[in-house]
Amino acid sequence: MQKKREHPKEKIKLHPRNKHRERYDFKLLCRNNPELAPFVKLNEYQDESIDFFNPDAVKMLNTALLRHYYNIDYWNIPENYLVPPIPGRADYIHYIADLLATCFNGEIPTGNNIKCLDIGVGANCVYPIIGNAEYGWSFVGTDIDVKALDSANKIVEANPQLKKKIELRLQQNPNQIFSGIIQSNERFVICICNPPFHSSAAEANKVTLRKLKNLKQKKVTKATLNFGGQNKELWCEGGEERFVTDMIIQSEKFAKSCLWFSSLISKQSNLKSVYKVLKDVGAEYIETISMGQGNKISRIVAWTFHSKPQQREWIAKK
Repeated sequence: MQKKREHPKEKIKLHPRNKHRERYDFKLLCRNNPELAPFVKLNEYQDESIDFFNPDAVKMLNTALLRHYYNIDYWNIPENYLVPPIPGRADYIHYIADLLATCFNGEIPTGNNIKCLDIGVGANCVYPIIGNAEYGWSFVGTDIDVKALDSANKIVEANPQLKKKIELRLQQNPNQIFSGIIQSNERFVICICNPPFHSSAAEANKVTLRKLKNLKQKKVTKATLNFGGQNKELWCEGGEERFVTDMIIQSEKFAKSCLWFSSLISKQSNLKSVYKVLKDVGAEYIETISMGQGNKISRIVAWTFHSKPQQREWIAKK
């Protein structure tokens, strides 16, 4: 048995309003979600934890977190689909809320009339779940994967508070992000996106093997994804850089339909090309918001085509 570690009381890198700043209370989570209990063990430091290399354990932890903190009675996803880390997803939502407050006289806007667009909602539907629970926002979630949307729809239908708050739409043209989704005269306050990270399946596999080797401190030959993920969720041609730059270019056409656009940017090296394209399309304001979960640093890049007076006018029309 190794010497018990001293853990900080709070994960100070997470957003101050994030419900997951404290260490997981597994006794509490198991009480509300007994199915989690078989996965909870004492680790080598004699702390209660789960095996984060076990996809089933991670999935059950998410189920428990969503039930306890966000009142989600049913949450499930098909096998091998992405199981998102809930604290990181919550951070995105809270930082976006802060961004929107700058347009609403310093007050975070709440309620159904704050309509959000989630590009790549996935089978898990987690961003709309958290956004609705925390701020009452309504969402349109899009995806190119029929099976993922079927899964997200089951989650919405099984939780009464989500009905009429979350609408799901299939993007039938994988080369388009907004066309075929945003309807005429439809207006969104914010667009969020967690883009595919890798540029190929081979790259995704290689990075996963390296990550597992570093975590386990030994050679790993099989890339078991503890957080799952289908090809469409993990990679696309050109990777994150290509996806986000395409998104920026296409967003110009829908400048009047959305007050703010945003996307996660995991690789800092992609920022240079992202900023260049934002300048090329004439974005009026660009915001870069840093986020940190554990040892991982990422950021949100947000942009708008509206000047400050136009933002006020846009909000007044709401």
